[in-house]
Amino acid sequence: MPSKGALVVCQSGYEGFLAREIAGLGLSAGESGPGWALARWDAAEGEADPGLRLRDAAFPHAILDAPAPVSGSGVNEIAQRIMEQFAEAVRGERIEERWPCVFAGSQDMTGLGRRVSSVEAAFHQLLKKRLGRVARLATGDRPRLGPARGLFVWFTDFGTAQVARSAHMNGQCRMADDDSAPSRSYLKIEESYAIAGAEPAPGESVCDLGAAPGGWSYSAAKRGARVVAVDNGPLKGGALGNPLVDHRHDDAFGFSPGREAVFDWLFSDMLEDPHKVVQSIVRPWLEGGWCRRFVVNLKFGRVDPIALLADLRSATSPFSVHGAGVRIVHLYHDREELTVTGSVKR
Repeated sequence: MPSKGALVVCQSGYEGFLAREIAGLGLSAGESGPGWALARWDAAEGEADPGLRLRDAAFPHAILDAPAPVSGSGVNEIAQRIMEQFAEAVRGERIEERWPCVFAGSQDMTGLGRRVSSVEAAFHQLLKKRLGRVARLATGDRPRLGPARGLFVWFTDFGTAQVARSAHMNGQCRMADDDSAPSRSYLKIEESYAIAGAEPAPGESVCDLGAAPGGWSYSAAKRGARVVAVDNGPLKGGALGNPLVDHRHDDAFGFSPGREAVFDWLFSDMLEDPHKVVQSIVRPWLEGGWCRRFVVNLKFGRVDPIALLADLRSATSPFSVHGAGVRIVHLYHDREELTVTGSVKR
């Protein structure tokens, strides 16, 4: 039975949780380092590839398929070896469209970013000389979501890189800040829209539970949505006094939209026990059909995130019973928290 593998990239500092999630998927978690872990598995012919499970996992940001290690003592040597491997891989292949050429590595290793940039620059010089037309079609832009084919290079240390021709991106991405945003949490909801595959539209309704200081409410209102922001705390920045934001001074756990109301979106980002949020907010809102879509942020600072993931994915979870297209992810802008997106079954 042939063995397959992948380099799985996550937010730096969370590779321990990533390795545990990999193992929980029935795969083998091998070597790891700041922001990455290797996964291996056996693939029986004719059966679904077990590695596909990584695409639905929470902690992976990117999955580099069947990576090959490249080592060298200096910038030019590493670049040359990557060039040799890439040239061999594209032999006989006709490249007619723009293709991603992405070089990256852990941000926690001092000076590694400069090494990555230097090798990338040296590689592109070699690529221009050897495959000029292919070089002109290369882009350093990292794909946001889904499968991609090109060249993906991840440095695990100064002398070693893992090189892959194909990768799968799970949607996490650094977002641009907004001076009018009341808080850093604004970045999380902005990042969530690509994961959800939708965002609030003009005229849609949003209920933001635990809204203060209003980062998520502001994000929806700037898109033209009408927001009911529920929180006893004050709103700030672009949410304060916004004509599209109706601030209700109320307890988020006791708030319900009323018998006739259905919101297009439910937002929830609260500093509360995640199980309490799921049982006291998610369950009644999804059971009652009080919303059509949802983005819920759950804090795992005081609970085991892998056990929490198991609970959220269980057959009795309200996300499983009442949700459709549910995704649970650890966002680029998440810290000790998971973000859940999806829609309500009709």
